[in-house]
Amino acid sequence: MYAAFAGVYDALMEQVDYKAWAAHYDQLMQLCRVKKGARCVECACGTGSITLPLRKMGYQMTGVDVSEEMIQKAMERARNEGLMIPFIRQDMCQLQLPRKTECILATCDGVNYLAEPEKVKQFFRAAFDGLKSGGALIFDVSSEYKLKNTLGNNTLTCDEEDVAYIWHNRFNEKTACVDMALSIFRKRADGAFDRIEEQQTQRAHTKEELCQWLAEAGFEQVKVFGNLRMTAPRSNDERLHFCAVKP
Repeated sequence: MYAAFAGVYDALMEQVDYKAWAAHYDQLMQLCRVKKGARCVECACGTGSITLPLRKMGYQMTGVDVSEEMIQKAMERARNEGLMIPFIRQDMCQLQLPRKTECILATCDGVNYLAEPEKVKQFFRAAFDGLKSGGALIFDVSSEYKLKNTLGNNTLTCDEEDVAYIWHNRFNEKTACVDMALSIFRKRADGAFDRIEEQQTQRAHTKEELCQWLAEAGFEQVKVFGNLRMTAPRSNDERLHFCAVKP
């Protein structure tokens, strides 16, 4: 997954307001008393779209992703912006840090891509072990509402000048997973298009499940917020943000 996808990911996500997303994470980190200058690890960092602005805000960021191609893109972006950020290829479920850190993030649906509950539990345990006492785990998920109703059994399309996609989704009620099949078309210099086929799966972890698994991993002070808000989630929020603290 993500090998060829990494080359078109930023073009496909161009409309996402990553600065606003990073600013919200800054709020959540301050709420959890993570100070500017603190060491922070972002899991599932992708091409660094949130890692880079958080570094500019003063956090000492490290990016972690399972995809070598995504890591290479993130490193290139950081170099182009003159930022010194370590990027490491690593499975977030088997997170191993050289020293304990003040904050661990999992952004942009990283936890949804852990499509088996046991994988989420493994990540929470690994994050707990990687944090200092008083450190915070902060992450977001696409909500059960979004995966069932917005993606669900729908087909989404995009047709831009240099890139286009057809995105078929199928939601499985038994597994609470949405299987996504993407056909991506990228324009070459000669005007022809390359076709990229991508298969992905996300699970609709419920708020109750995630809170329970966080508690089982040892976290306390668990808080849940709505989409880019510092208030409780609504039933139709498409994204939820979680904060939890290691005692």
